[in-house]
Amino acid sequence: MDKTITYFDNVGKANTEEVMKLSAKRAAELGIKYVVVASTSGETALVAADAFKDLDVKIVAITHQYGLKEPGKWEVDEGKLEKLNELGVIMTTQSHMFSGVERAIQKRISGASRADVISDTLRAVFGKGFKVAIECAMMAADSGYIPVSPDTEIIAIGGTRQGADVALVVRPAHSHEFFSLQVREVIAMPRAKED
Repeated sequence: MDKTITYFDNVGKANTEEVMKLSAKRAAELGIKYVVVASTSGETALVAADAFKDLDVKIVAITHQYGLKEPGKWEVDEGKLEKLNELGVIMTTQSHMFSGVERAIQKRISGASRADVISDTLRAVFGKGFKVAIECAMMAADSGYIPVSPDTEIIAIGGTRQGADVALVVRPAHSHEFFSLQVREVIAMPRAKED
């Protein structure tokens, strides 16, 4: 198989439209039915909904867990959430796969956890958006919004800070089966990484 990978010069939101266009094209080529996209406020999920509107795909948008910024609250814009609901996009959240309780332990007694090592390795070697895409794929699997099997492939989209700058074709896995997850293809990613 000979496929093109798009590399961006820089990270971040400026790449969002192109990531979605390339992802929709690849989803159509592979017959992929599920797209997982990181979206804190719902804005990136709305861009995804527009890009995939002509395809028979289910979009699952993953936002930060409740309480990350303010106890008992999430960061989703309610107006955007209403629009996403109308478009059939699922907006969900849960604890981050590479932090959660581990981060609480790290804050209390210090030291790095094994989950921190995985997270930091993905972020340092491949970039933050790459790590986010993988994390969101597991979060969607653990929420039950995407199927998990040896034959399932999804598109996972992540970003650095805001927007989207990475798109991957992934065989998803539940978090307790992390090493079964496979990145099958890189659709797009930045060449530059944030330090």
